[in-house]
Amino acid sequence: MLSRPILALAAASFGIGTTEFVIMGLLPEVAESFGVSVPRAGLLVSGYALGVAVGAPLVAIATARLPRKTALLVLMGVFLAGNLGCALAPSYGFLMLARVVTAFAHGAFFGIGAVVASGLVPRAQRAQAVALMFTGLTLANVLGVPFGTALGQVAGWRATFWAVLGLGVIAAAAIAAFVPGGLPGSRGGLAGEFRSLRRWAVLLPMLVSTLASVSLFTVFTYIAPLLTEVSGLTPREVTGALLLFGIGLTLGNLAGGRLADRRLMATVIGSFSALVAVLVLFAFTSRAAIPAVLTLPVWGALVFALVSPLQVWVVEAATDAPNLASTLNQGAFNLGNATGAALGGGALTLGMGYGSLPWLGAGIAALALGLVLTARRGDVGAGAVGPVVAGPVPVPVETCSAGSR
Repeated sequence: MLSRPILALAAASFGIGTTEFVIMGLLPEVAESFGVSVPRAGLLVSGYALGVAVGAPLVAIATARLPRKTALLVLMGVFLAGNLGCALAPSYGFLMLARVVTAFAHGAFFGIGAVVASGLVPRAQRAQAVALMFTGLTLANVLGVPFGTALGQVAGWRATFWAVLGLGVIAAAAIAAFVPGGLPGSRGGLAGEFRSLRRWAVLLPMLVSTLASVSLFTVFTYIAPLLTEVSGLTPREVTGALLLFGIGLTLGNLAGGRLADRRLMATVIGSFSALVAVLVLFAFTSRAAIPAVLTLPVWGALVFALVSPLQVWVVEAATDAPNLASTLNQGAFNLGNATGAALGGGALTLGMGYGSLPWLGAGIAALALGLVLTARRGDVGAGAVGPVVAGPVPVPVETCSAGSR
């Protein structure tokens, strides 16, 4: 299944994931550099996520009729410009603006990339293909975030963004070289696609995607101060803890894609159930270094076991608008990122301790699980199981097919 086009997409997702997540490990350094509080620096996470959420529909419209390869390259150009702005930012406000600009490329890139990746493989392996593309995002947490955090601590946080800029150049070159050309953009009207997204069957998985991210980022945005102030880790040890978390993300992402091709809704329900339990456990294990570190990879695995199943669910539900739905679901994920970061920051401002944030994350995950359990027969496609329908997960692809390669 691993092909050069999917590897090129994974390389780009590695760069995008690194620039999105590395700021969390650098919050204390950024806050000190601009003389702001850590919760205010945490709004850089919210700003990026809101940029994705707002930018996803706008960029989807702007790139709808572009050939897929051209659209991906344009988006990588926006990504490079935004990271250059981050590296040169003279003020907190400028850094926020540069983060938002970078974020505008995020949703459409993963939306278009998921459609392209799923068209490169047989129908029964499409969730796994999407998971492989997202492996770049998880490896960003295994390699990009820990080493970016370490680089920022040693050479200053700006050095991290210069390094990400270099990664982006390599990824853009790989897309130019390996992603097939001649894949046309949208052939239908965008108005019709937007109308199809008003159905609850489409909105439900998007809402669940949002809540999954709220649960994660309520806690993970402040993981560095949580691990230092509550668990007792040193800043250098936080880097190792983030590495273990990233390993969990990668393994969970691959497992989620494989399981979703077999039983989509069972994978979603089981992952959310376990996620609630692990976050409750983390509220206790976070009080000591070793238990906290051991909990992190399990938490990460469960979080990213949901990514490709949720992406497949929303695209399958929107059979007449898969491309737009794929892009907008990335906006939903990142709306959750912004909401979670702001919710966690607000809780801290109101006096909640870092160690209490996992309780908040568990409650939100439980809410998402409750919504999943409301899914009725017909709310999802043939990939659903249990209370819905059993069978493989066909992901509609308008412009790509395995036979066209």
